Amino acid sequence: MNKSSETEDRLFLVFDICLISLTTTAMIASFFFEAKIANVTLAVLSFLGLVPVVVNAIKSLTKKKLSVDLLASIALIFSLLAKEWFSAAFITLMLAFARLFERITEEKAKKTIKSLMKYHVERVRLRIGDTAREVHISEVKPGDLVIVEAGDRMPVDGIVESGQAEVNESSLTGESELVPKKSGDRVFTSTINESGSLIVKTDKVGKDTTLARMIALVEQAGRDKNSAERAAEKFTQWYILLSLIASGVMYIVGLNAREILAVLLVVCADDIAVAVPLSFTAAMSHGAKRGVIVKGSSAFEQLSHMKFLLTDKTGTLTRGKPKVVDVKSYGSLALNEIVARFVGGASESGHAVSKAIMEYAAEKRISPHMPDESQEISGQGVSFRHDGENMLMGRLSFMENSKCVISESVRADIQTEKDAGRGIVCLAINGKVEGMLSYQDELRPRVKEIIAETKVLGVKEWHMLTGDNEKAAAAVAGELGIRHFHANMTPETKVEFIRKFEAEHSNAGTKSGSRKDPGKGIVGYMGDGVNDAASLALSDVSIAMGGIGADAAIEASDITIMKDKLDRLPETMNMAKKVMSVMRGNFWIWGITNAAGLALVAVGILGPAGAATYNFLTDFLPIGNALRAGKK
Repeated sequence: MNKSSETEDRLFLVFDICLISLTTTAMIASFFFEAKIANVTLAVLSFLGLVPVVVNAIKSLTKKKLSVDLLASIALIFSLLAKEWFSAAFITLMLAFARLFERITEEKAKKTIKSLMKYHVERVRLRIGDTAREVHISEVKPGDLVIVEAGDRMPVDGIVESGQAEVNESSLTGESELVPKKSGDRVFTSTINESGSLIVKTDKVGKDTTLARMIALVEQAGRDKNSAERAAEKFTQWYILLSLIASGVMYIVGLNAREILAVLLVVCADDIAVAVPLSFTAAMSHGAKRGVIVKGSSAFEQLSHMKFLLTDKTGTLTRGKPKVVDVKSYGSLALNEIVARFVGGASESGHAVSKAIMEYAAEKRISPHMPDESQEISGQGVSFRHDGENMLMGRLSFMENSKCVISESVRADIQTEKDAGRGIVCLAINGKVEGMLSYQDELRPRVKEIIAETKVLGVKEWHMLTGDNEKAAAAVAGELGIRHFHANMTPETKVEFIRKFEAEHSNAGTKSGSRKDPGKGIVGYMGDGVNDAASLALSDVSIAMGGIGADAAIEASDITIMKDKLDRLPETMNMAKKVMSVMRGNFWIWGITNAAGLALVAVGILGPAGAATYNFLTDFLPIGNALRAGKK
């Protein structure tokens, strides 16, 4: 938003606040002053309140739209012509409050953005050679080395070049637990270095950072509308038209102007026009604080009706981090000696399994046999030497291609480990396999319970998609209680499967996923936010797990869970169901209060002033209800 429009908004805000204050004061004062003075004051204030309403009504008409302002301006004009000063004053108050709440709706979205924007760092210390220089953030570019001391916020996205620290990432993830960072780890703009000192090599700065992308998503989400919101707008158009026609009919059949005016004052639908978007804004703001970015109200609508959830396994249901579970020796060497040689091979490799081997040795306090020379063969393993021993570490196929001797007991153990869903690494010494190490990807905590929670919330079927073989996939699925699993999947076959599944099971576009066809519903896909962008883009509603720093996933997904917290899934599903329930509740509140108001007019209890007062007071019910969507 530019400065001129911000200034204009402030002026209108001041105008509405002054109008509300003066009108309220004048209405109270009218009980104590001469009627003529009070009436003139209320008339002047009501006329001032009429100006922005008529302007907005004309703007809508030029766009070929009927707005609530048209109905309200007609009611206000007739109130003034009928000299119903209190009615006019209450309409003025009602419309001014409606505009005020509309600005509150916009401000809530802006507040979330501003709360993220405050994390921007203006001044940065760069390391240039052996010196440090302070510069403005605009001067920093990719590749620069940034110094981040304890207590500083990260000014850029980047990779830790040197140093160690504990970082608070709650500004992005909603989690206050400290995350240890060391050389090679990623850090993100706005997170806080709570202890230690880091040199960070800049990867992204400014609009390209994860924080900037989050801000852009929140801004965009506030402008997107779901089918329920669009239906509400369409309903409002017809409602206004019918109200105007009904007023004409009432005049023809002989109702007097006061009765028609009372009806018009009851049926003004300004409250529902504000309450519907406010409920979604409140929910999106709450999600952002919890580290869950929801791209617009349509994502909430689809998630609330989700019946099928397709999910990646590695990095989604599991941590995506291998852990050593067993080591075997097939020769004369003791297990500790075998592990020491495994560590020697792993020491020169950056592979995730190599890191797991190093961590395992550190836990067991086993000193490595550091290689005299080493060579990593991409996709196969490592060739290295130590104390005259020629060693190979890697896949079974690497051993076979290198003509290593592999005993039947080794092959049998390898098959057993594979059937159990574990990966294996072999160690050959001087041409013979003498060691084997097995590892597996750890399941995330409480996965089985979380799956059960989503089923209570309406998910009929979970489908696990994995590249594992049938036996390995069956073992993981059985442990998690997932009945439907699909093994041996490549990224290409996964995309094809999702496309076919959508065609057979999706009921997207209906108001409630399963109403059109009991066998169909909304299809969701959940991936780990790294290599699932194509799959995320295909489903009715897509959820990226651990999207922090994963640009492709953030762009492709409807919902991004910034932290690797699977329990955010049922939490977000609950939030989606709540906001849809709140929205439906608002229509019920509006319908019941309107029906009650019309009944009171029909029996003669409410005249124009009473109808305006009634509408003004009942306006707060759906708006108050809408704010519930942003609470736990």
